[in-house]
Amino acid sequence: MSSPRSNLETLPRGLQAVLVLGLLVLAAFPFVGSEYYAGMVVHMMILGILAMSLDLLLGVTGMVSLGHAAFFGLAGYTLAFLTPADTPVNLWWSLPAAMGVSALAALVIGFFVVRTRGIYFIMVTMAFAQMVFYLYHDNKVLGGSDGIYVNFKPNAVVIDLENKLVFYYFTLAVLVVVYVFLRRLLWSPFGRVLAGIRVNEHRMRAMGYGTFGYKLAAFTIAGALAGLAGYLFAAKTGSVNPELMGFQMSAHAIMMVILGGMGNFAGAIAGAFAFEYLLLVFKDLPTIGGVNLGKHWQLWMGLFIVLLVTFAPRGLLGLVGKFTNRKEAALE
Repeated sequence: MSSPRSNLETLPRGLQAVLVLGLLVLAAFPFVGSEYYAGMVVHMMILGILAMSLDLLLGVTGMVSLGHAAFFGLAGYTLAFLTPADTPVNLWWSLPAAMGVSALAALVIGFFVVRTRGIYFIMVTMAFAQMVFYLYHDNKVLGGSDGIYVNFKPNAVVIDLENKLVFYYFTLAVLVVVYVFLRRLLWSPFGRVLAGIRVNEHRMRAMGYGTFGYKLAAFTIAGALAGLAGYLFAAKTGSVNPELMGFQMSAHAIMMVILGGMGNFAGAIAGAFAFEYLLLVFKDLPTIGGVNLGKHWQLWMGLFIVLLVTFAPRGLLGLVGKFTNRKEAALE
C-alpha cells in the first residue's frame, strides 16, 4: 500500500535513541538554561505540535494545505473570548471547547476542500484561510488588526500554569502525548489507509475505501490538533491577533515539516525547533559592506530550504537517520 521506509515512517534504532536523548534534554533544560531560553523552548514545542498536526495532512495523507494556520488562530481567539476580564478560565473545559471550535471549522471547510486535489486543494485551503483572516482583521468586534489580550493563563485547579516551570512541563507533556497519539494513528488501519491515499488514491478507491470520509476525518483531526497548539500559544503569549491565521504562518508550518522530514511526526518537531533556531540565527546576521544581512532573513531561510530539499529530501531527520545507520553498519 505504501513504502514506510521511503517516507521515514519506520524510524531506525539509532534515530529512536536520538529522539529519546532529545526528550531527556528537553526534560532537563529548565534546570540548565535561563528562564528566557526556557520560554523560547516552550514556543518551539508549541510550534512542534502545530507542525505535527500539519504533517498528518502533508506527510501522511499527501494534502498540501496553505490554510492550516486558520485553525491555530481560531483556538487562540476562542481562549481569548472565553477568558473573563478579571479571572482565569478553567482549563479542563476551555481547552476542549477551543479544540472543538477548530475541529468544527476544519470539518466545515474540509467538507468542501477535500473534494479537490493538487493545486486546486492548495488554492481553496488558502482562500478559506484568507476569509477567516479578514473576518477577524476587519472586524472591531472580534478584535480587529490589533487582536485581543488574554489576561490570565487558564486555571487548571491542581496545575498552576502561571508558574513558568509548570507551564513548560505541561507543554512538554502535551507534545509527547500528541506525538504518541499520532504515531499510533499512523500505524492503525485508519492511518494505513491515509498513507495509501497519499501513494495512490485511485487504487484505494478501487479497493472499496471511501477516501472522501478518510480525508475529511484526517482534516478534522489535524484542525483540532492545530487548535490545541493555538490554545497553548495564546495562553503563553497572553494575546492573539489575525496574523496567527495568516498565509505566512501556514507557510512557516509547511517549511517546518519539510525541514524536519515528512511523514513521521518526530521530523515535524525537529523541523519546528530547527526553523525557529535558524530564524534567530539569520535575523542576527551582521551588517557587511552597508548591507544588513539580518534584514533579509527570508532570503537565507529560503536558500537553506532549497539546499536541504535538493541534497537531503528526507529532511534533517533523514540526515540523522542516514548518519546513525552508517555508524551502526560500521560497528557491525
